Amino acid sequence: MSQQLSPLGADALDQPVKAAVFRTLSPWRRIKNGAATTFFFASFAVALVPLFWLLGVVIARGWYAVTRLDWWTHSLRGVLPEEFAGGIYHALYGTLVQAGVSAVIAVPLGLMTAVYLVEYGASRLARTTTFMVDVLAGVPSIVAALFIFSLWIATLGFQQSAFAVSLALVLLMLPVVVRSTEEMLRLVPDELREASYALGVPKWKTIVRIVVPIATPGIVSGVLLSVARIIGETAPVLVLVGYSRSINTDIFNGNMASLPLLIYTELTNPEHAGFLRVWGAALTLIIMVAAINLFAALIRFLAARQVFTLLLMSIRGLLYGAG
Repeated sequence: MSQQLSPLGADALDQPVKAAVFRTLSPWRRIKNGAATTFFFASFAVALVPLFWLLGVVIARGWYAVTRLDWWTHSLRGVLPEEFAGGIYHALYGTLVQAGVSAVIAVPLGLMTAVYLVEYGASRLARTTTFMVDVLAGVPSIVAALFIFSLWIATLGFQQSAFAVSLALVLLMLPVVVRSTEEMLRLVPDELREASYALGVPKWKTIVRIVVPIATPGIVSGVLLSVARIIGETAPVLVLVGYSRSINTDIFNGNMASLPLLIYTELTNPEHAGFLRVWGAALTLIIMVAAINLFAALIRFLAARQVFTLLLMSIRGLLYGAG
């Protein structure tokens, strides 16, 4: 005999079926959460103190030098040690030339190495290459400079020059380019590769027309960061080239100045002019590194907005090429 169910009232319908899942935090948990938040913000503030202190000191002591027009347009040729005249045009030129030559050599090698590791990396040679890149990434700059000195100068008989400095900088730049390019290539979805293979496109053409173009913004950003890493290296310029107070356009012969070498040389100048040149060159170097990093960030920002357009253009070019 079935029982008659009484109808539910309005108050019963308003009641939740289950008890509330989220409960109010206990006072002890609130205290721990507040303590952890305070600790993290305090650690962040402590980490910023040396940064702003360093920037403040360098800007205060180097601002007078970098705000002079001659600082950017003249060299120190004919300038006496006690005379604050001329500028760092010769050192700026040397820094850019040495970094540029290093990039010309390191970027193709790093790009091809990264493509091999990502696309053809299932071999013992790939594992050995990965291990050697990791080892090279931890090599100090003085070791790279001494290696180039022993090989390029002591063994092969070439003289000290800016090109020797560039060779040492290649050893420092190469692992950064390989690692950044490798990570960017791994971010390209495998579905794009499989779709290209399904169209009958060879693997090398897929890499050239699909994978590399999509990863290009990230690769360029990594290259710029690697350049920013090497322009301040001091050990290679101290070991492999001498200082010149004028511009030398020949990278294979003669001395060539650079910003780190100018700073090191002017440290021995007891005059106030040497003090101004040291801090002005330091501020110039910081400005260069900051500009390169900002440009790399701009490339990443623009790439995030244009990635889909780039993808469509690559696929369209691939289809036209296959046809």
